[in-house]
Amino acid sequence: MAASGEPRRQWQEEVAAVAVVGSCMTDLVSLTSRLPKTGETIHGHKFFIGFGGKGANQCVQAARLGAQTSMVCKVGKDSFGNDYIENLKQNDISTEFAYQTKDAATGAASIIVNNEGQNIIVIVAGANLLLNTEDLRKAAHVIGRAKVLVCQLEITPATSLEALIMARSNGVKTLFNPAPAMADLDPRFYTLSDVFCCNESEGAGDSFVGALAFYLAYYPNLSLEEMIKRSNYIAAVSVQAVGTQSSYPYKKDLPLTLF
Repeated sequence: MAASGEPRRQWQEEVAAVAVVGSCMTDLVSLTSRLPKTGETIHGHKFFIGFGGKGANQCVQAARLGAQTSMVCKVGKDSFGNDYIENLKQNDISTEFAYQTKDAATGAASIIVNNEGQNIIVIVAGANLLLNTEDLRKAAHVIGRAKVLVCQLEITPATSLEALIMARSNGVKTLFNPAPAMADLDPRFYTLSDVFCCNESEGAGDSFVGALAFYLAYYPNLSLEEMIKRSNYIAAVSVQAVGTQSSYPYKKDLPLTLF
């Protein structure tokens, strides 16, 4: 297993143990003393741009623990999309199937947070919703040779379902995070998921899923209970730092007993 925090420059030639089919979102965050009322313009005191999206978040955490990872996603052919692909590369994630399209903008979340931590969020999924089954077919060898496939519901559900079908048909373990929650979920999601991980929160929740994917891929002999215990510990570390992906710990920063 490759050591986390060290460059893995040959990932293009290696098989990804963890494949993630999911979303990439650019977070546009404004911090204010209070939330604006309808029709009101107020001044904020800080603004920053972050990398989010449940799929990419989970992939980044798995990679930082040392997993060979591949992200199957779609972003816009725009500056946010370019930056996002570079972010994945900086986290040693294979971007061979990180598609760019001119037909939609990179997914974005506009977030306003007040001093009490209350927020207002508007999400425009954009290019995420254009990831389709044809894109998955091009990535079939990555999905079919992985040890674990991870999916969520921030892309078109039919695309996530198809990815799970592809993985299952090749004997790949499947980890499905049914978030954001949706009514009338296709019952096949239950039968196609080896691990059905209900979890609505970003940040700590995505850190947990990414860590669990890592353990499923690299420590398959651990009990599920022990995997969950270790994943919880890693997620708890993430909430002690600022940001989403920026808060995710590397293997080198964690106790050796987790590995």
